[in-house]
Amino acid sequence: MSSDLPTGFQTELLPVHVAIIMDGNGRWAKKRLMNRVKGHERGSETVRSVVRTTRKLGIPYLSLYAFSTENWERPKTEVATLMSLLRRFLASEREEMLGNNIRLNAIGELDRLPATVRSDLEAMMVETAGNNGMVLTLCLSYGSRDELTEAMRAVAIKVTQGLLDPASLSSDDIARHLYTADLPDPDLLIRTSGELRLSNFMLWQLAYTEFVFSPTLWPDFTKEEYLEILKMFQERDRRFGRVNDT
Repeated sequence: MSSDLPTGFQTELLPVHVAIIMDGNGRWAKKRLMNRVKGHERGSETVRSVVRTTRKLGIPYLSLYAFSTENWERPKTEVATLMSLLRRFLASEREEMLGNNIRLNAIGELDRLPATVRSDLEAMMVETAGNNGMVLTLCLSYGSRDELTEAMRAVAIKVTQGLLDPASLSSDDIARHLYTADLPDPDLLIRTSGELRLSNFMLWQLAYTEFVFSPTLWPDFTKEEYLEILKMFQERDRRFGRVNDT
């Protein structure tokens, strides 16, 4: 890996948590006069490359926006294909995750997933539960506004039960009720395909995250570009609202 790193890359200054909005599969296929399914299939190869690179670098958390709550509105045939590809991905990456000490995690409205997908997902999460080299979080049927609404509902219930004092409610109390309660906030967000929006992704968690918007369509996103973005992250001055006097 060291020979592949860009000049000036500092392995000790890597983000703890990288989040990626994987965008552009459909447009990639359309540009090539292919069915959108082909774009999703090619995009799954990019997922494999990014996961491997992240693990080799020792970055402990990687979160991938794989399927949003809004994606359920896509044509039924495309949704069915995406679910099938997810099952195929879980099967094909099983040995990779077990062999590389990767724990699979999933967040979102998972009860909306087809039973077969949910069963495969849960089985993989159980099988990799003891792995501690990296946490790969798939955001499935995920929408941040729904996540926040559910968190507020849970907080409100605890307040009415006398388990939380509204006068002393803190941001940490809210964070503990999010899907990501066991994850650190992302240090770096990457969105591919040139779109400059968050698309209802981790609106709470991204408060102090560094953003990089790449024009590259997800199926064309390479390890080399990923490494260059990580180097770019290292060059950012992260002050978290404070003044840096140095």
